[in-house]
Amino acid sequence: MIETPKTVKGRETRERIVASAADLIRERGVAETSLDDVIDTARVSKGQLYHYFADREDLLRAVVAHNCEHVLANQGPELGPFDSWRAIRAWLDKLVDLQLRRHGRGGCPVGSLVGQLAESDDEVRGALDASFDRWEGEIHEGLAAMQARGKLSRRADLDELATATLAAIQGGLVLTQARRDPRQLQVAVDAAYEHLRRCAT
Repeated sequence: MIETPKTVKGRETRERIVASAADLIRERGVAETSLDDVIDTARVSKGQLYHYFADREDLLRAVVAHNCEHVLANQGPELGPFDSWRAIRAWLDKLVDLQLRRHGRGGCPVGSLVGQLAESDDEVRGALDASFDRWEGEIHEGLAAMQARGKLSRRADLDELATATLAAIQGGLVLTQARRDPRQLQVAVDAAYEHLRRCAT
């Protein structure tokens, strides 16, 4: 892996390459996206691309990290230290609203890469794992805040609850994408919410 550029211009060029690759992969898939496609779309030279990325796998790891940032940014302040059950419900509803606006297209920017990359390159799989760890960590932090406020049982296993919640979201997103039906995610997050409520004080 090549170090992050130290200049503003270098960071902007690198980010343009990553964003271009992420857009192409979202539209075409990993297999149908070549480095030449990325070079053309990002308007950079082959030398520039290899200045910032050691190889295709290095670029793919950067795309995974980029998509993770995008996912967490889209969830905004709703995904954070929760102060009420209403806040958790608002966060889950926001996920469904996004799929309604997208008409069930696109799936999860991180989850949709698992089937394409997890079995082909262990380092890229590790980047996917790290992205899910970040997302799960945000959920865990939110639930820990609920527990500290006395709204979630002290006996609740926060690791298990965070994993179960993320798994429900990912499963709902896969079904939503396959069926072009955001109600699939609605069913999944409703089940996740009810599972959390069973751990209320």
